[in-house]
Amino acid sequence: MDEDALLDALRTVDDPEAGMNVVELGLIYGVEAAPPNATVRMTMTSPACPLGDYLSDAVRDALRARFPELEQVNVELVWEPPWTPERMSEGARNFFGWK
Repeated sequence: MDEDALLDALRTVDDPEAGMNVVELGLIYGVEAAPPNATVRMTMTSPACPLGDYLSDAVRDALRARFPELEQVNVELVWEPPWTPERMSEGARNFFGWK
């Protein structure tokens, strides 16, 4: 399972406030797996985001569903560098009108 496959699985996780997946929003800072473990470094759009636990659980569930050989998925919330709209994919920025 390479990084592209892991990111593809994470594209199934939508931020319910934004209506877009966490990869396109630029919330995923890194992902790696060496079964039976995986680590995801992710952020929120703000440290005050009320969805941190929800999104962390959804990320774990998405990776375990796609890769049942993963016994443990660690989600590390990181705040550096801070999230900005520039981290979003071009499609996401266009969707929100931030060209």
